Amino acid sequence: MQLEESSSRDEPPLAGLSSKQFISPGKGHWRDVSDADWNDHRWQLQHRLTNLNQISALLRLTPEEEAGFKLSGHKLATAITPYFFNLVEADDPGGPIRRQVIPRIEETHTARWEMTDPCGEDNHSPVPGLVHRYPDRVLLLVTDRCAAYCRYCTRSRLVSGASDYDFHPKIEQALAYIREHHEVRDVLISGGDPLLLSDEKLDWLLGRLRNIRHVELVRIGSRIPIFLPQRITPELCATLRKHHPLWLSIHTNHPRECTLEMKAACERLSDAGIPLGNQSVLLRDVNDDPATMKALLQKLLMMRVRPYYIYQCDLITGSAHLRSSVSRGLEIMESLRGHTTGYAVPQYVIDAPGGGGKVPVSPEYVVYRDEERVIFRNYEGKVFEYPETLPDAAPQPAKPRPIETA
Repeated sequence: MQLEESSSRDEPPLAGLSSKQFISPGKGHWRDVSDADWNDHRWQLQHRLTNLNQISALLRLTPEEEAGFKLSGHKLATAITPYFFNLVEADDPGGPIRRQVIPRIEETHTARWEMTDPCGEDNHSPVPGLVHRYPDRVLLLVTDRCAAYCRYCTRSRLVSGASDYDFHPKIEQALAYIREHHEVRDVLISGGDPLLLSDEKLDWLLGRLRNIRHVELVRIGSRIPIFLPQRITPELCATLRKHHPLWLSIHTNHPRECTLEMKAACERLSDAGIPLGNQSVLLRDVNDDPATMKALLQKLLMMRVRPYYIYQCDLITGSAHLRSSVSRGLEIMESLRGHTTGYAVPQYVIDAPGGGGKVPVSPEYVVYRDEERVIFRNYEGKVFEYPETLPDAAPQPAKPRPIETA
């Protein structure tokens, strides 16, 4: 099957930021592919765009992008599913989707504060593939592959196989560790993307975790509903449904990603009883303005996805060109609180460099506080006072009144 070289498309343009519609990107360059193939996740994976020649035949690249393909591949491979490639802005090198998946020469630049393991996962890994950083929960990394690769990936040291990092998770050892540590009640399965595993492997893994009595909650982190919604089949949903309580965190950064296909995938997961949360990364010229972020969060709610986190971009090497400022993040958070439903307001966090864990960051609403009162402002800037409850502020018995005599 030959790819179309023209960038023109027959499908309607994607919805604008203020639109509540969900529009499909269509087949685009692959318009001659059968519906059966196009909607098959295996076909999508087999036809990913992975090199300069493939992508330059479909997209006019800038010199910075061409150089990025040639020089950054040793750090993180390139892979884009045909479905997701149809969201890439053909005429805008600074487009928010394009910035996320097309490499640039800036990825080879390392700022002095950047790190290959910014979250300190390797220092908290008692077993290969397992990270135990918080008291009652662990991170289980089960694969180093994704359907497509985000250029700001915090695990670019181990994901995609492009670097020389030796990643070989020891699943049986990890399960034994979890079984022996009774304080672990929550397991987050990630990678790479765990939903690239077959239904049978997921069933086996989830079943093993469910057999550990002190594991109360299992979560999966995935960008498959965004990069490869065709993978969210009825069969996969039936497999996942067997292992409740099971939660799924997806990763959506921009309203353009919220297509009909993604919406349908999320609805299938929700109908299987799986609560969905979203984690966005604050990215420069992608979603670091209030209008874009608000549109994204509101669209997520319409797909039954609860906004969960906005992450400050980790200090991964080669990500400075994509990293927005904390002050910008705080401005966005202030633009959300009180201006949209609370369900659409996620928590803004910084994953403390070196392994300190997630730290919430929020605008300052408390103006003054002492033992007697708290003075605070609301989203409109109006100031209010609320009394503190003091130990000696308990209601006192009423004083006896004098008895009136005739």
